[in-house]
Amino acid sequence: MQWWEVVVLIEDVFAAAKSRVDEVELVIAEGHGIRADLRRGKITIGTASRSAGIIIRTIHDGRIGVSSSDSPARWKECLDAAIAGGKLADRQEWGGLFGPVQERETLARDPTLIVSPDLLNDLITTMVQGSEEYDAKITSGSASLSSGNVTLANSAGLLITEPSTHASLSIEMIQGQSTGFEHDASWQLSRINPFTIGKTASWFAYAGQNGVELDSGTYDIVLSPDALSQLLDTVLTPALSGRNVHAGRSVLAKKIGEQVLGEEISLFDDPLDPRGSANSYWDGEGVPVRRLDLITNGVLNCFAYDLRTAYRYGKETTASAVRGGLAGAPSIGFHNLILKGPVDNVLDEKAVYIHDVVGAHTANPMSGDFSVELSSPFFAEGGELGTPIRSAMLSGNVFDLLNQVQCVSAETKTLGNMILPSIRIENQTLVGKI
Repeated sequence: MQWWEVVVLIEDVFAAAKSRVDEVELVIAEGHGIRADLRRGKITIGTASRSAGIIIRTIHDGRIGVSSSDSPARWKECLDAAIAGGKLADRQEWGGLFGPVQERETLARDPTLIVSPDLLNDLITTMVQGSEEYDAKITSGSASLSSGNVTLANSAGLLITEPSTHASLSIEMIQGQSTGFEHDASWQLSRINPFTIGKTASWFAYAGQNGVELDSGTYDIVLSPDALSQLLDTVLTPALSGRNVHAGRSVLAKKIGEQVLGEEISLFDDPLDPRGSANSYWDGEGVPVRRLDLITNGVLNCFAYDLRTAYRYGKETTASAVRGGLAGAPSIGFHNLILKGPVDNVLDEKAVYIHDVVGAHTANPMSGDFSVELSSPFFAEGGELGTPIRSAMLSGNVFDLLNQVQCVSAETKTLGNMILPSIRIENQTLVGKI
């Protein structure tokens, strides 16, 4: 859509809604992208896509309705559906949508990231070259490039347009019974190294052969950012949502000011960190963002809120509204959740390195208890990964784990809305010979 078309659409929606509801919010998203898939080392599928859509949220007498459409031209039907949905909703306390903000330059657009077949081919070719560093075969892989614009406007005078870019790469490899997988994604092209992605996947497939049995017992372990992110996403991040707190679904509900993690572990959300995947000056409702220190030196400081939850429970929004595509209303989430602790070489002393885990989704979000299978585990010592381990299980409690962190790596990895290091944890029970 041209800019003037966006402006006309906003004016039409607001004019049509003015006499029917107290407030209206409109999100207009459009973008285009290309993708290619790898099968056995060759590009087999290439696709291009172009999309556009709208989300309309209405508020009338404290009742909120939401509707979306993949066709902006159908805005009248979308508006009618949002208003009809609002009539069926429960009434809640509502203090109004956020008003005008100062327009600022976007934080998540890279002018060098051009959505072109040539660039996509270069990325895949380089990733395949990296995968040839070790004797392993490609089973699958993919690469994608996209660019888009999101405009957020509301009847309180807010108008924001944010362009963005995104690139992602992944590859899976096999050698014998051993597999290797690596991936990366960023809004900034220079933050992705396709050669290293391919090389890392091939190394894990090659080095993981002839794994040894692990004797059940107590070990120091090192969780990679991938493994750590799965446990945090299932247990810790839901517990920090204000909505879950007030609904009685958070184990942290009454622990503000208490020690909930290790004394040297801090967790905060920084939407302006350039390493993030979707940086912005505003949240999904147009509220200016700020660093949110959730847990400092193990002590719980606060929870995350969007406008709706904050108004409902007499709190203030923490600018933590995020949108997961054109699926409806914003929800509480995080922009760049960062974990920090004492930095050291996590592999110096003997430990079991855990590249990934299987089954983290079965963890109990209320208690923090979990049981997972280790994926690509290795014995590690002297700063390097050594003998591969055939199979093992790790069980425990996420909060207990984060109370026993010895150190974290200086290197981090961005995984969705998290920026995480590897972490070393002492005295964990592993069950081997599965």
